[in-house]
Amino acid sequence: MIHNFPTQVFKTSSFRHALSVAFITTFLVITTGFTQQKPSAQSATETKSTETPTTFQVDDVHSMALFRVQHMGAGRFWGLFNDVSGTIQYTPEQSLSLNIAIQTESVDSNNEQLDRHLKSPDFFNSVEFPQMTFVSISAKHIEGGRFEVVGDLTIHGVKKRVTVPVECSSISKLGGATRAGFEASFEIKRSDFGVSYGVEKKMLGDETRIIVSLEGIEPGSAPKRKE
Repeated sequence: MIHNFPTQVFKTSSFRHALSVAFITTFLVITTGFTQQKPSAQSATETKSTETPTTFQVDDVHSMALFRVQHMGAGRFWGLFNDVSGTIQYTPEQSLSLNIAIQTESVDSNNEQLDRHLKSPDFFNSVEFPQMTFVSISAKHIEGGRFEVVGDLTIHGVKKRVTVPVECSSISKLGGATRAGFEASFEIKRSDFGVSYGVEKKMLGDETRIIVSLEGIEPGSAPKRKE
């Protein structure tokens, strides 16, 4: 038993030396084990993707821009633009940029008389300002296909910096071509862009809801037709 172990042994220099060596060896083994288990700086750092964004050309047949304003303090009136064009560059969950143009002459309210009024200087003035544009400056990935996009919106010749939520709904290869769907929904004050007809007398609302639905096609992705 340990209480019978001769006490003079602890006092010998050879025993103290052996004890010191054993302690140092044990310490080195333990610390070496921890060092081997610690992940390297390289494995702990996420690798940034260098994937090249895919460019999509807006399909004007399946894309449109809608707007909504309140009419006479009562109902909400909808209109749309049928001629939407541009390009989209997209890397899923990483990057998104847009360069979109809308032809104001293509405004459609389902009423010819009202369409003429909307194209007049009271509203979009399609002769002097044939296009509305949105050109993105930056995009922040939020989650999944959702991004917060900052860009310049130009309406009626007035350019404003806006932040727009944009979502990629899906990417598909049905029919052979690679297609991607995007949708943005946001609000502006149309008076900020010089379109203030009816606002002062409250015949028409100033707050305008805009929804832009885009479908893009990757150029060259469609299979070639056989001659």
